[in-house]
Amino acid sequence: MKPRVGQTLVSTVDTTTVIVVRWPDRELEVTCGGAPMVEARDPGAGAGAGSDAGGTADPAQMGGSQLGKRYADDEHGVELLCAKPGPGTLAVEGTPLPLKSAKPLPASD
Repeated sequence: MKPRVGQTLVSTVDTTTVIVVRWPDRELEVTCGGAPMVEARDPGAGAGAGSDAGGTADPAQMGGSQLGKRYADDEHGVELLCAKPGPGTLAVEGTPLPLKSAKPLPASD
């Protein structure tokens, strides 16, 4: 899958919804709970599509996502913003995406 910046992706196994903030110029597989995520406009897709979309969650990848947090992997050049949380772990190419840390503010001398 090669999402574009600004595109909304939804999980097929839980309620997780993310917005693509940064994506490289190549195809990568993005998953949530071990199942591929789909574009929000796809037929049968939707936040919390769960069993409607036929996805099966991997119990080992149910670490959860947090509302309003960014998940990024600089190695792959991916950044996702969580618009709706869920129990599934976000991953790219099978590697869980870490929570992006905040940039330190400049020192005020």
